[in-house]
Amino acid sequence: MTSALASSLTEAGPLILQAFAWDMAPDSSHWRYLAQHAQEIADLGVTIIWLPPAFKGQAGINDVGYGVYDLYDLGEFDQKGSVPTKYGTKDEYLDAIDALHEAGIAVAADIVLNHRMSADASETVLATPINPQERHEAIGEPETIEAWTRFTFPGRAGTYSDFTWDWTCFHGIDWDAATQRKGLWLFEGKQWNESVDTEFGNYDYLMGCDVHVTEPRVSEELDRWGAWYVETTGVDALRLDAVKHVGSDFYARWLEDLRTSTGRLLPAVGEYWSGDVRELEDYLQRVPNAMLFDVPLHYHLHQASVSDGNVDLSRLWENTLTASHPDKSVTFVENHDTQPGQSLASTVASWFKAAAYALILLTEAGVPCVFWGDLLGTPETGDLPAVHELPILMEIRARAAVGPQHGAFDHPDVVGFAREGMGEIPGSGCAVILSDRMGAEKTLYVGQRHAGQEWECIIGGHASVRVADDGTLTGAVSDGGLSVYVPRA
Repeated sequence: MTSALASSLTEAGPLILQAFAWDMAPDSSHWRYLAQHAQEIADLGVTIIWLPPAFKGQAGINDVGYGVYDLYDLGEFDQKGSVPTKYGTKDEYLDAIDALHEAGIAVAADIVLNHRMSADASETVLATPINPQERHEAIGEPETIEAWTRFTFPGRAGTYSDFTWDWTCFHGIDWDAATQRKGLWLFEGKQWNESVDTEFGNYDYLMGCDVHVTEPRVSEELDRWGAWYVETTGVDALRLDAVKHVGSDFYARWLEDLRTSTGRLLPAVGEYWSGDVRELEDYLQRVPNAMLFDVPLHYHLHQASVSDGNVDLSRLWENTLTASHPDKSVTFVENHDTQPGQSLASTVASWFKAAAYALILLTEAGVPCVFWGDLLGTPETGDLPAVHELPILMEIRARAAVGPQHGAFDHPDVVGFAREGMGEIPGSGCAVILSDRMGAEKTLYVGQRHAGQEWECIIGGHASVRVADDGTLTGAVSDGGLSVYVPRA
């Protein structure tokens, strides 16, 4: 399966599905659902599925997975109030992976190494109070605090690993239990990792107990865990959480060593949350063995959807990772953090969402990622409706969005692009026109071989058109709409 994933990341047509949203019901049924529906997911054209964090979080069955407690507990031990995680038991997780593999889908695991939460015991630690707005600045003398930093995992009782985490495994913490004070403290003898984002002077610390990933004992334990996890689960790829807060020197080494120790290719996609493409490009210089999500493009799509037609669509791709490093870019419209009410809420408005998905699904650059909440909606909260055009766009990607691409990003309000298709793939080729304001017609070059063909407007509701002798197609788009044309069968 690893070789299949490597091909899917470099050949035409790879498609990632992020198979969860933030507020899914905590009923431990998700792994079973995915196993039961694996073939249906594959039939949508999905080649890679990104599963949520599978390990036990601080909130047990209610934890989305990012409040990491025990990386070795995949829903097997009675810890934090439950045996299963929010998504199910370890056996159900492994069964889901097997079912997805059977359906021809590669599996990407969500890896969260930055922090630990909800320790089993506290320790008395000497620590320096730090200015949260400027992490290099001490705002007091070293003082003794009570830090919840000792993780013994009594429910697991040494199974798989007898490693005990204590304060020496972390840089710092944001809570003094003795005085019930919230703040930021750097433990005595520790320094923040400098190969991180420079916001607040140094953005190593994010939350909880900040893992000192380059401390030798910790690095060795994370190496052991990584090899155990990959061998136990058989996952094919990795999604790396919050990489701007973890030393880039660590991830560059950890990925290479993990690939060597497991004998797997393990493509990795990092979440570096920044709208500044230069920061993403800099990270890729330091961690060239990974890809990144194109956060700047997401923000462009969000702005286009909330600006009442006042964004210049001809510049959508400017200053994006997809434009500068298309082979390193994973494109997305929405994710679990951008949903309404979440920490990075920047939701793409529903009227523009189909157009945004057409842009990332049907273009040749980048690897697109579809969000679960856009595919199925979020019935638990009702804040995101399903995008009814999305399954159609995914199907078009699978069968028609191939061949040379010709763009027409030459107008602030009406833009488009076309794919010529391939002669050996009957019915392939597509033309996309979108508008954020006025309805209009637009002429796109779809390829000389299509001259005289009739193309139907499969999304948009407009009349079919005939391709001119010069290989161009003139299609229509409605006000603030999307039109997609494909060869009539």
